Amino acid sequence: MIPTTALPDGTAVPVLGQGTWHVGEGERSRAEEVAALRLGISLGLTLIDTAEMYGEGAAEEVVGEAIAGQRDSVFVVSKVYPHNATRRGTIPACERSLKRLRTGHIDLYLLHWRGAAPLSETVEQMEKLRAAGKIRHWGVSNLDTDDMEELLAEGGAGCAANQVLYNLEHRGIEFDLLPWQAGHRMPVMAYSPVGQGGRLLKHAVLGEIARARGLTPAQVAIAWSLRVPGMISIPKATRAAHVRENAAAASIVLEAGELAAIDAAFPPPGRKRSLAML
Repeated sequence: MIPTTALPDGTAVPVLGQGTWHVGEGERSRAEEVAALRLGISLGLTLIDTAEMYGEGAAEEVVGEAIAGQRDSVFVVSKVYPHNATRRGTIPACERSLKRLRTGHIDLYLLHWRGAAPLSETVEQMEKLRAAGKIRHWGVSNLDTDDMEELLAEGGAGCAANQVLYNLEHRGIEFDLLPWQAGHRMPVMAYSPVGQGGRLLKHAVLGEIARARGLTPAQVAIAWSLRVPGMISIPKATRAAHVRENAAAASIVLEAGELAAIDAAFPPPGRKRSLAML
């Protein structure tokens, strides 16, 4: 059983989900990608994160195939390009995503990152989509603390989540954004929790903890991200073995000594840092 956290309105969502960045881009066969997502769903990884940017819609199409016949048991997250998040562009972009996902609604629709469109304009269109039933909740991605303050000032009290880069190599949000969101009871969604390119997973401290506990370094990294109350972690996996490992990470609790060793190797921030993005 995957534990849950709550969106600001009380909606329960799994703290561990499935990412789909680079899915649908030919790295693996479509059948393998669909099978991996379906396996994850069967293991309780029912939150699936995608975006219109991923493969220019190809990832959403893979997700649509994977959730066919079990839509009601899945929490789908997708994102709108900043250049589409306008008064004229937001609703058509969402409708295209809905078509690719083969669904009548998106559970959580995010502004992918901040662009030229005023936040007030994006908020206005998100609320229209919610009122129309095309999305259940809306949120943002890659917004820092000052952006979040501005969002609320522009009528964005309905924002349900903020998805940002968070892993051992990128801990900057712990200084101010993480406590700010906790104070507003707004979950943080961590993308790339195991890093990019495999470098993080080769670090000695992760290897030592993994060997001592009979885990993988990726499981240690995911468990570390989930130590934060209200955190939603969305690692990607397209191999069955990795999907199973990810799902098992939800039940791993790192001990105080292990967390201290990790902090020594990857010190928490002592000052404000610019928000890291990929």
